[in-house]
Amino acid sequence: MKKSRGLQWPIGIAVALVLVIGMGAWTIVETSKEGVQESDIYMTNYQDADTDANKLINAKIAFNNQYKIEYISKQLNADDAKIEYKITSKDGKPVNDAKLKVIVTRPQVHDEDITLENPKVNDGVYSFDTKLPGIGRWDIMAFVEVGSLKRYYNLKVDTRFDLKPVVY
Repeated sequence: MKKSRGLQWPIGIAVALVLVIGMGAWTIVETSKEGVQESDIYMTNYQDADTDANKLINAKIAFNNQYKIEYISKQLNADDAKIEYKITSKDGKPVNDAKLKVIVTRPQVHDEDITLENPKVNDGVYSFDTKLPGIGRWDIMAFVEVGSLKRYYNLKVDTRFDLKPVVY
C-alpha cells in the first residue's frame, strides 16, 4: 500500500479556485459584449425607482382617485404611428390641461428612443404623431401630471399584430 503525501486536497482546492475565478472572468467578458442596458420603466434608473417605489405607488393611487388615463390608439403602425391617450376626471369630464411626456422605446435597447412632448389636445384626447424606425415590439412609457398629481402609465405594444396593449 502506497502512502499519500497529502497533496491531493491543496491541489484540488487550487484547481477549483482557478476554475471559479476563470469562469467569473469569462462571464464578465462575455456579458460586456452584449448590448444590455438598464431598465428605465419609470423614466429613471432602477435604483431610484426602487428607492422611491412607495412614493410612485402612492402617487399612482392618488392620481387614480381623481383622474382616469387610458391608451386609446387602435393599432400602432410603424410608418404612421398615432399615439393617443384620453384623460378624464372621475366624473367623466375631459382634462385638457395635463402635462404629458411619452417615450417610445425598444425593450432593453435605447438606441431608437423617441421622446414625444407637446401633444395635440382635443376634448381630453392627447395625440402624438410620429414615425417608428422599425416594426416589432415597443414600450410606450408615459408620464402624466395634472396639477400636483402625477403618475406613470407604461404599456407594451407590437406593430406586427393587432393586439390589445399590455399595461404594466
